Amino acid sequence: MIGSIIGDIVGSVFEHRNIKTTDFKLFNFGARYTDDTVLTIAIADAILHHLPYDLALSEWGQRYPGRGYGNNFDTWLYSKDPRPYNSWGNGSAMRVSPIGFAFDDMERVLKEAKRSAEFSHNHPEGIKGAQAIAAAVFLARSGSSKSEIRDFITNKFDYDLNRTVEEIRPGYKFEISCQGSVPEAIICFLDSNDFENCIRLAISIGGDSDTIACMAGGIAQAYYRSIGPEIVSTAKENLAEEMIVVLDKFEGMYPIF
Repeated sequence: MIGSIIGDIVGSVFEHRNIKTTDFKLFNFGARYTDDTVLTIAIADAILHHLPYDLALSEWGQRYPGRGYGNNFDTWLYSKDPRPYNSWGNGSAMRVSPIGFAFDDMERVLKEAKRSAEFSHNHPEGIKGAQAIAAAVFLARSGSSKSEIRDFITNKFDYDLNRTVEEIRPGYKFEISCQGSVPEAIICFLDSNDFENCIRLAISIGGDSDTIACMAGGIAQAYYRSIGPEIVSTAKENLAEEMIVVLDKFEGMYPIF
């Protein structure tokens, strides 16, 4: 899941300063992990220690406040009786990649993705977005081709993946809905030729840069397997030690072959 975290950190400086090019310094001054990373770690921690997803999300979110959580999720974090708030936002999809790495059949992946989403994002589009990213990660790590991934996601979730980054980039604007960002993130992966290129493409379309790169980065890691060690080490330098402990344990438990 380091691929998701790298995408988040790289994209963090571009979320409100979009660029429409792949030509940029990968780790800019001020790059930092955001809520995308915190909650991805939380899902991984829940899987590792058999915790309820909502408990892990709440505990990690409260330990790392002020990381860019949406207003509704921030309210959910500190509620005495947290309830789902019918969100279709991409927060459900940005945190879900560990599920695609951890479970060994599509039925279980889709079930767990739904469970991880519906504590907060119980709108059908919020659940669908989480399931689509988890499914793409699962298919990528299981050896499916890009055309097979495209066909499955298109047929299962009715997302339009018959576009290219070049077509999306000129008119794409900030969009936090699953339906307006999950397909675009998957297309960035489909159009890429290696992990780093995927992250650069995801940033280059603009919009919710850290989250699009986070979603795309998880799929790219699963598919390409290889990430440059300097990129990984630089990303880890930005993380808290307890995050690295969870990350290393998770990737040791669920390696990609």
